Amino acid sequence: MTAIERRSIEEASVSGDGGAMPVHVAIIMDGNGRWAAARGLPRVEGHRRGVEAVRRAVKAAGELGIRYLTLYTFSSENWSRPKSEIIDLMNLLRRFVREDLAELHRANVRVKIIGRREGLESDILSLIDECEKLTGANTGLTLVVAFNYGARQEIASYVQKAARAVAEGRLRPEDITEDMIGQGLDTAGIPDPDLVVRTSGEQRLSNFLLWQAAYSELVFLPGHWPDFDRAVLEEAIAEFRGRERRFGGLEAARR
Repeated sequence: MTAIERRSIEEASVSGDGGAMPVHVAIIMDGNGRWAAARGLPRVEGHRRGVEAVRRAVKAAGELGIRYLTLYTFSSENWSRPKSEIIDLMNLLRRFVREDLAELHRANVRVKIIGRREGLESDILSLIDECEKLTGANTGLTLVVAFNYGARQEIASYVQKAARAVAEGRLRPEDITEDMIGQGLDTAGIPDPDLVVRTSGEQRLSNFLLWQAAYSELVFLPGHWPDFDRAVLEEAIAEFRGRERRFGGLEAARR
């Protein structure tokens, strides 16, 4: 991403009273299990309804002109869940790609997957590769899927690479900058999220985009993820547009 492109995105995302739309929205999709439990349904049904909410979110984001949508689908800590639930989640992922990838491609959506790929099953790796290759040249909404992702692990991975470069004499410690770190993370080339939304009432980031969300506006919504739709997204955006983004300054950012 060039400096001019980055400046254009920053200008577009400045908000305040009636401010601009967010360029990049990131969502922590929480509450599938609680949604199911409240209805006496198995957890897998909550996850299945959560997939339907993903479809609604992607469609709404495209219609609203959001340029980047990042969804926290599976964290690196989620492997500690019961094996049966993990199997159900992986099967839902497989089904989603097989059923929805062609439609995403037709809608000009570019899909990018972030997160560790080591240790994933071969067919999951093939699906990830298929998603990125098929949609890589698309120019509409960029859908960033955080899968097997953890922000601390992401940062630690960059630190390890930088440390090796310093030890080998290819990099001086004083040359390591914030921009360099940003370009070494999984989200290289993607603007930082303007707005981070979490459903289900929890108010924490849960190891999600810790570096990138340094100046994001955070909106926590009470509803569970399976109930997410365009109206809920518009509610979060309205909250965002009513805030003043100061980026550490005393007055609202004006460029």
